[in-house]
Amino acid sequence: MDKPRLLDSGLVATVMKYGSRANAWIYRRTNGKVGGSWRVGAGFRKPVPTLLLEHTGRRSGKTFTAPLLYITDGADIVVVGSQGGKADHPQWYLNLLAHPAAHVQIGSERKAVVARAADDAERERLWPRLVEAYADFDTYQSWTQRRIPVVLLSPA
Repeated sequence: MDKPRLLDSGLVATVMKYGSRANAWIYRRTNGKVGGSWRVGAGFRKPVPTLLLEHTGRRSGKTFTAPLLYITDGADIVVVGSQGGKADHPQWYLNLLAHPAAHVQIGSERKAVVARAADDAERERLWPRLVEAYADFDTYQSWTQRRIPVVLLSPA
């Protein structure tokens, strides 16, 4: 599948920004009953669980929230910095590199986590599981030159 022509445009970035804000708003108000499953693309037939990641801006120090697809790996939560295959890493990923202490909300439960990028061996082990959960991750990887990061969120 060819990369969508407008994927790296400002319009797509704006749609993603406001779509994420709307998803986080409704997720919080319903404790994930609405917005707690991703049903777009490969998720249409096989919905993927969604969490809210609260993280600190690396420059502003403000708190931001990003809805993300996830899987679990033992006590860790695993998320992917795919950003739909866009050319740049998502802001939440760059923020976590600077400030790894964060919070996640899954359903009504909110907990503190510490983030770290998966090393090469962990990424190789986890990537097939992530693609099994959401097949579009492989498509997104084919659309970008960057290596899409996998992030482990461990209990704080």
